[in-house]
Formats: sequence, C-alpha cells, structure tokens
Amino acid sequence: MTVRVCRACDEVITDPEDAVIVLHQHGMSGPGWDVYAHRDHADDVDVIDPDLLRIMTRVLVSRHLRRA
Repeated sequence: MTVRVCRACDEVITDPEDAVIVLHQHGMSGPGWDVYAHRDHADDVDVIDPDLLRIMTRVLVSRHLRRA
C-alpha cells in the first residue's frame, strides 16, 4: 500500500478518493514521483519551486540589462 501525504498540511491521506495529484516532482537519478494533496487543500499547494523562480528571474533580468 502506498502512503500518500498531503503537501499542504503534511497529514497522511487515508481516503484514496480524497487524494489528488498536484504536481510531478522530477528525480535526479530516476523517474521522479507524484505529489499529492487532499482534495480540499489542492488549491493551497504552491506548485512553483521558489529556487527555480529566483534563478529564472535573475536570468531574465540579466538578459534584459544586456540588451539595454
């Protein structure tokens, strides 16, 4: 049996019907895994990786400044 944990509240999802996939996390050396949340908490999950957002913001600002 697979144990699913809600990304929003860190509680175990006991009812399989209540679990929804909110994103797929890529693995460094394998296929990755699905990330779950309770149906009621799905909208509360931040699907944007803050590190990725920070890096992409710096890249875009750098490109913009080089053009100016």
